[in-house]
Amino acid sequence: MASVNKVILLGTLGRDPEVRFSANQLPIASLSLATSSFRRSAESQDRIEETEWHRVTLFGRQAEIAQQYLRKGSRAYIEGRLRTRKYEKDEQTHYVTEIVAEQLQLIDRRQDSPADGNFSDGNSGYAPSRSASRSSGYSSGNQYASQPKTQNAFDDEEPPF
Repeated sequence: MASVNKVILLGTLGRDPEVRFSANQLPIASLSLATSSFRRSAESQDRIEETEWHRVTLFGRQAEIAQQYLRKGSRAYIEGRLRTRKYEKDEQTHYVTEIVAEQLQLIDRRQDSPADGNFSDGNSGYAPSRSASRSSGYSSGNQYASQPKTQNAFDDEEPPF
């Protein structure tokens, strides 16, 4: 029987990405991403914001892009899968659930990006539109796949959704 392990997040970084390197020099970035939702209070009908924090891990070229372009407060679109790890610390077993990113899209438009809005690696500074194809520039194997550069169709600072 088939199963699905898919996570889609659009949120704000709570701190700068932390990058480390594996034994074979593969860059690994860790992000703390906040997503918020709103609800109405039952008693006062006030709008209440609820924030959820997510641990996100990126590998390879995605980790390098995160280190170069993302900062605390940056917005990012992440697609990936859930992974739970177990580790021992002080003779106690701990579990950590994180999102292993398979796709990263930068939402904020950076001042230091090229004039056409495309980064040197072909990655646009915006999240995919609803009509965007599944080819994001990143494959699920975390290897960067080149994408043809196109003129950015969005002139204003807001994402197209």
